[in-house]
Amino acid sequence: MQKAVIGISFGGKTLIAGKVKNGKIEKSITRKINNKGSEDEILSEVFGVINDVFDDEIAGIGIGVPSLVDVDKGIVYRVQNIPSWREVHIREILEDHFGVKVYVNNDANCFAIGETYFGKAEGYENSVGLVLGAGVGAGVIFKGHLYSGTNCGAGEFGDIPYRDETYEYYLNDAYFEYKFGLSAHTLIRRADKKDKIARAIFEQYGYDLGMLIKTILFSVDPEIVVIGGFISKAFSYFEKSMWERIRTFPYKHTIKKLKIVPSEQEDIAVLGAAALYFDAQNQKLIK
Repeated sequence: MQKAVIGISFGGKTLIAGKVKNGKIEKSITRKINNKGSEDEILSEVFGVINDVFDDEIAGIGIGVPSLVDVDKGIVYRVQNIPSWREVHIREILEDHFGVKVYVNNDANCFAIGETYFGKAEGYENSVGLVLGAGVGAGVIFKGHLYSGTNCGAGEFGDIPYRDETYEYYLNDAYFEYKFGLSAHTLIRRADKKDKIARAIFEQYGYDLGMLIKTILFSVDPEIVVIGGFISKAFSYFEKSMWERIRTFPYKHTIKKLKIVPSEQEDIAVLGAAALYFDAQNQKLIK
């Protein structure tokens, strides 16, 4: 029988923990936290959600955090929306407390490895998980394993210069507010109702996204790109224009093989965090 793993996802004001076994979340808990609390107060909240799902079957813990991460040492730096977490040695703290292996990575990398184990990238050796929402994050899977780079910086495609800004500037949700005065959520609802202006905005979005994916193709040449984040819900509205740009890529045989799909795994944040353990242990899942 396969051991179980706890996956933990940090939101701005929310912690989610789940016990993952045989490819499924057996038990989960979501807890609101005071993100303005001290380092120790928030650590206490982390201990609490882990205790709620921890039992004798647990072999390890995986944590996805929206921050810079020293993957080798398990240190998180400047966690988004948690001011007190400037440098937290989270792996050492949790391993000492719970006595199991702990793995930490940023949330975009967790998304990528989660899709490899539990989602649309399963069965592919080389893939990219691209998260479109409050920012533009990505994780790179190379030969079936997560590639984080020397400083956990692999896959930071959003920071690449584009036009007069960066890709993230044009592709995150704040751009819709700045440029059009409407949130991405509102535009998606309008597009669902066949609003022509909303659909035209997403068409332009697809062109910019297509340019980013061309950059990804030049960089890591994946077999598949899985798109996550809440903007992926508009995939059908920007898919056509996205491909129009991608098809200008000079290596046509690459385009013929490439797949681009939206994520369909609602629990990918927790599953992806748990997948850090399986990836590090080079384990195949029993489902």
